[in-house]
Amino acid sequence: MSIRFNHTLVYSTDKKEASSFLTDILGLPAATPFGPFLVVELENGASLDFLDVGNTTISPQHYAFLIDEEDFDPIFERIRAGGRDYWADPFRQRVGEINRNDGGRGVSLDNASGHFLKFLTMPSATGQCDD
Repeated sequence: MSIRFNHTLVYSTDKKEASSFLTDILGLPAATPFGPFLVVELENGASLDFLDVGNTTISPQHYAFLIDEEDFDPIFERIRAGGRDYWADPFRQRVGEINRNDGGRGVSLDNASGHFLKFLTMPSATGQCDD
């Protein structure tokens, strides 16, 4: 049996702004339109399909991206250059810090729709957590 994650919908107050925010931080190509969606393709074949939801209340979600160690510094610099708050922890207590969990590095921030984005260089599987 082969089971692979394919896509998820990302509810947004402004799908163009939300998808551009993510592609700009990650250095990815711009999202492509597909029906009512703006689709951000990831290297593993999965995608994030951004959808405007109008006046519907958005429940914040957590989206974690495993990145290569050499990609962390450019991504982190784009986050800092954007002037947004960022955190080392999911509880938003360690503002302006990165974490060094599991022997890697990680940083989190909110997007304009209130979703929590996390960028990490090691999977969060070993339980070695400094936050």
